[in-house]
Amino acid sequence: MDYFEKIEKNSYADLKWNIPERKQGSINMVGGSSGNFRTEIKIAEFLSKEYPIQTVNLVLPDALKNKLPPLPNFIFAPSTESGAFAESQTLHDVFNKADFNLLLGDLSKNSITGKAIASACASAEKMTLITRDAVDLIADNCNDRLLMNESLVFFASVAQLQKLLRAVYYPKMLLMSQSLVQISEVLHKFTLSYPTSVITLHNGQLLVAHSGLVKAVPLEKTAYSPISVWSGELAAKIVAMNLYNPNSLIEATVGASFD
Repeated sequence: MDYFEKIEKNSYADLKWNIPERKQGSINMVGGSSGNFRTEIKIAEFLSKEYPIQTVNLVLPDALKNKLPPLPNFIFAPSTESGAFAESQTLHDVFNKADFNLLLGDLSKNSITGKAIASACASAEKMTLITRDAVDLIADNCNDRLLMNESLVFFASVAQLQKLLRAVYYPKMLLMSQSLVQISEVLHKFTLSYPTSVITLHNGQLLVAHSGLVKAVPLEKTAYSPISVWSGELAAKIVAMNLYNPNSLIEATVGASFD
């Protein structure tokens, strides 16, 4: 298993030196619906406070336009009658206007929104991390074209990854009962078959898979629990570290998990 490594301490702490003193870079926080958008606002505030990011945009359905103050960092895209994202050129354009996109979910479960988000992700040219219930929506609309987009990073549970693999009839199965070695082997082969990257949690190990390489970080060595790891904060840290350390996805992601 020359593709696998278990990391007990932060070997990439020096990547913090690449965080600039002056504000630079831009991140789109994409998500929310008329029923729920609190997480997006909370994580946007976290990013703005903890990192020198010049612009953190909140990309929300326009059903929320009259519920929020007219601030310059709000970007509204057309919504469905239920108040979630609809298919639109605006949504596609937004995905390529920032340096990094973070899809935190809270998107509702309607099929129109699922297709709209999957379509925008498939054509995204900027790095895009997809997590929480956004993964479920995309899994319901997943195809080979989407997974061939090397800009996509899935921060997903094993159950959500099962859906993604089934959607494209991937010949290997992911099971909750599998060992760390077995899960790592599937992720190794999957990220060789598709250029997307994967972050997941299994048996107390945070796994990062990219281009066939798999790194495992014991969750107990981080500041997160099996529940808080999905809050959106770790996803935001991963995005920030990758923003300032481009082309070093594994190193920046592992470093973020220890931070």
